[in-house]
Amino acid sequence: MRILGLSAYYHDSAAALIVDGRILAAAQEERFSRKKHDSGFPKQALLYCLNEARINLGDLDYVAFYDKPFLKFERLLETYLAFAPRGFTSFCRAMPVWIKEKLYQKKMILDAFKSLDGQGIPSEKLLFSEHHQSHAASAFYPSPFQDAAVLTIDGVGEWATTSAGVGHGHQLLIQREIHFPHSLGLLYSAFTYFIGFKVNSGEYKVMGLAPYGEAKYTQKILDHLMDLKPDGSFRLNLKYFDYCTGLTMTNEAFASLFDGPCRKPEQPLSQREMDLAASIQAVTEEVVLRMTRFLAAETGLPNLCMAGGVALNCVANGKILGDGKFQNVWIQPAAGDAGGALGAALAAYHWHLQKPRHIVSDQMDAMAGSYLGPAFTQQQCEERLRAVGAHFTVLAEEELLNACAQALAEGKAVGWHQGRMEYGPRALGGRSILGDPRSPTMQKMLNLKVKYRESFRPFAPAVLRERVAEWFLLDGDSPYMLLVAGVHPKRRRTMTPEEDALFGIDKLNIPRSEIPAITHVDYSARIQTVHRETHPRYYDLILRFERITGCPVIVNTSFNVRGEPMVCTPEDSFNCFMGTEIDVLAVGNCMLYKEKQEPALKVNYENKFSLD
Repeated sequence: MRILGLSAYYHDSAAALIVDGRILAAAQEERFSRKKHDSGFPKQALLYCLNEARINLGDLDYVAFYDKPFLKFERLLETYLAFAPRGFTSFCRAMPVWIKEKLYQKKMILDAFKSLDGQGIPSEKLLFSEHHQSHAASAFYPSPFQDAAVLTIDGVGEWATTSAGVGHGHQLLIQREIHFPHSLGLLYSAFTYFIGFKVNSGEYKVMGLAPYGEAKYTQKILDHLMDLKPDGSFRLNLKYFDYCTGLTMTNEAFASLFDGPCRKPEQPLSQREMDLAASIQAVTEEVVLRMTRFLAAETGLPNLCMAGGVALNCVANGKILGDGKFQNVWIQPAAGDAGGALGAALAAYHWHLQKPRHIVSDQMDAMAGSYLGPAFTQQQCEERLRAVGAHFTVLAEEELLNACAQALAEGKAVGWHQGRMEYGPRALGGRSILGDPRSPTMQKMLNLKVKYRESFRPFAPAVLRERVAEWFLLDGDSPYMLLVAGVHPKRRRTMTPEEDALFGIDKLNIPRSEIPAITHVDYSARIQTVHRETHPRYYDLILRFERITGCPVIVNTSFNVRGEPMVCTPEDSFNCFMGTEIDVLAVGNCMLYKEKQEPALKVNYENKFSLD
């Protein structure tokens, strides 16, 4: 049975294909359209999925959409009525769009399919899953657990903003929900907006900024903005927010509470913004810890599965694992709305059709390392690179790995395009920029000269799985870069009294460990454990780097610049290579050096994409 899952029309549209319950392919539309967070119908992503399976539209048994538009419309109307006459301007802007397009999404989807081949799909093949049902399905069904508690937290779906339940086999039961307008995701987004970052894309920047500040506003948030209960349930004080009916996330009351107006995106970051980031991060961790502790006590289960945008908060995830109430925590790597496409397909198969579930093993999940996007043969890599004027040398695998490991050891930035593209927001060694974590200047160089983004943004370590406990306070799997843990104390460097006294961004350039490029100012790191089973070439590269340097860790960041989607094709990789100060590029077995390329092909990427 072939089921195609879709998410679209809000942000991060995607397509995913499962065949007899097995995940075959999944990708975000942005990777093909080159439009960050593309929300349009995922035409190119779904065509990729069909091509990967070598099938046509007519071969699909079902198409599953990730939410229910009518319920969303109901929520919109009820919210405006509840707050009337406030929000009239927002109502006038939203209604024409809903009446013209979103209210008729079923027809829009069917028409979009018809435009692909002139026939489309019969309406009876189109199924709709509730938003949090899709998230929960994406969290539980691919996990390695027969039984697990399931927690999903995001901004808002139709009505639900948080849901909790239990999965057994192919059965998945949602037992409780928190409903809009009370939302942990929207609370975090309100602070994202107030700090001056973009909502729905800048939340991870708030998380990265938090260690530079002091959580001095935490109690003020708990006293004024929310009523938090011992079980993690809460209600927000809507006096301080404008997202229900206004055109902004926060209002003047919010600004008065937090010492002045919101920061404009072009303004420098001040200590206030750092303290606000630290405070909302602390509150988020407290809320999710109360939720998970209650869920563990209520269910008695040792396993927890998570999805939804808040599940991308890897600092909070690390706290959940470290709390020890659950023995095992598994987080869907495409935890946001893109993952809803996969969740909708899995919900259709296991929940709607009641099909049995096959667990790969108690050690391996069903996501195949999240390497579910397009791959390119060696011949395709060579043909595509020649077509864009690239100069390259084709190396045997051993030569390629040795050359890249040596380049890393020499402090060079290496573009790494290998195998299938990642599904989800994290680069996991398929489309990555790699560096030497031992370099005290690597973080600043990658941020300012390669990524063209704020200097405070941290980078992640990729570490051989069997070496992780020697370098970090973690002895488990973290294949999807969704857990934060401390750098091992024996790898840390003791700060001088003068260095300890520094505040804010002044802390940035002080080496804190043997691997300063990935050690955050609080000695933490967002860890990816690398497994030979899922990406042997990536694993072998790190192994060779360890043989040269004695260090089984490398810097891994996504292959793109600020505001650009992660690269997909060899051409994308070459263009980004030529538009940045990446020194070396490996595409398949093709090895490219910057100094050997035509100078005329260099492009200015620094201002090509907008702030993310």
